[in-house]
Amino acid sequence: MTLYLIMQNLTQQFLLRDDITYLNFGSFGACPKPVFEKYQQFQLELEQEPVQFITVNGLKYLETAREALGNYLHCHKDDLVYVTNPSYAVNTVANSLDLKPGDEILTSSLEYGACDKAWEYFCKKTGAVYVKQLISLPVTSKEAFVADFFKGVSSKTKLVFISHITSSTGLRLPVEEICATAKEKGILTFIDGAHAPGQVPLHLQASPFDMYTGACHKWMMAPKGSSFLYVKRELQHMIDPLVVSWGYKALFPSHSTFLDYHQMNGTRDYSAFLTIPAAIAFMQQHNWLQVAADCRKLVQTNAPAFCELLGATPLAPVHDDFILQLFSAEIKTTEPEKLYRHFFDNYKIEIPVMRHGDKVYLRYSINAFNSQQDLDTLFTAIKEIKSKTDLIK
Repeated sequence: MTLYLIMQNLTQQFLLRDDITYLNFGSFGACPKPVFEKYQQFQLELEQEPVQFITVNGLKYLETAREALGNYLHCHKDDLVYVTNPSYAVNTVANSLDLKPGDEILTSSLEYGACDKAWEYFCKKTGAVYVKQLISLPVTSKEAFVADFFKGVSSKTKLVFISHITSSTGLRLPVEEICATAKEKGILTFIDGAHAPGQVPLHLQASPFDMYTGACHKWMMAPKGSSFLYVKRELQHMIDPLVVSWGYKALFPSHSTFLDYHQMNGTRDYSAFLTIPAAIAFMQQHNWLQVAADCRKLVQTNAPAFCELLGATPLAPVHDDFILQLFSAEIKTTEPEKLYRHFFDNYKIEIPVMRHGDKVYLRYSINAFNSQQDLDTLFTAIKEIKSKTDLIK
């Protein structure tokens, strides 16, 4: 079967509108039909017998879901807890660190805004310092990035926090090398892997990461509000619950205080978490390693034309070390929000136009349902907008 026919077949598996050129999978993902159907089945079961679902059956389902995710991420199921999103996980860790005045959290200048805000909030509250080390763009090599990053380290650095794949700039960062270096320096590490699961094979137990959060509702294609926090076993005692509830001094404690604290935090619908085994099965059924490789090829092949249209330079070498299923380029516009609406309202193209510091980036992301035609539609729109408006300089 040709690549075109494979992609056409997979397109039918998604619920996305036919009239939209969807180039923003990176923001919230999209759920395949069989996974979404499983989601609805769990929600129906919840409503049919809420008490049994929340207090008995759901907890068993959660263990099954953690086991499936643990196998997928190559770590023990009891070293994972489900959270609604990576921002929740970042808040959990930041709130647990017992930061003191003068302590430093080292990060890069490329991080996701919501996580920056969380760290800034807790650092302001405690007197700690959030050090956003400036990264020179374009990145030229892994070695250059690591050297750039560790210019920000000091004797007061308590934690390294960095993205596995950045949001606005769409770059895969050398987090393994960064964490290995941090480990040599005796510094804790925490990776924001929101975009990684489903794009990057992960072996968390064998990795140098102390803590890791990832989204299952992005590239793993689970329903919205399904993410995880992984913490190495020897560090779990230091992670406090963000919501204190029945898991604290539990009447019937489990074998893991980590699970009790973070899993039992009040009434909520955790149906999205329970679909993780179905999402993993969907990827296995459709040979997702090959699908992802085909998507990367489409992303990378189109990167030069995209940059030429925008008069931009690639932010890093265009190969698998740095560029996977996302590609961003700087775009010259003074009205990014208006430009975003223009793409959608006039061309039915869903694509983010993102502010990051004093720059603005246009980012396309590619998954199984996308084709060359989608990118051609984008390129045509860019040419027309440049010729007919002043939204793109």
